[in-house]
Amino acid sequence: MHNDKLSLETHESADEMLRIGIRAAKRAQEENRKKGIPNVYDINGHLYYELPNGELTKEDPYPLSKEEDR
Repeated sequence: MHNDKLSLETHESADEMLRIGIRAAKRAQEENRKKGIPNVYDINGHLYYELPNGELTKEDPYPLSKEEDR
C-alpha cells in the first residue's frame, strides 16, 4: 500500500479552509433564521427542515402544488 504524507502547510491550509466554511455556514443559518427561512439538513439520507422556531420536521414547509409544477 502506498502511503503519501501531506506537508504541514497542506494540513494548515485545509484547516483554514474548513474553519472558513464552518463560519460561513453558521452565518448563513443565522441569516435564514432571522429572515424566517427554514434551514435544510440531510441526516442519514433524510431531509429535515429547521423551522424558525427551532423545531425540526421532515415535512417540507413549502410544498409545491401540482398546478405550480405545470
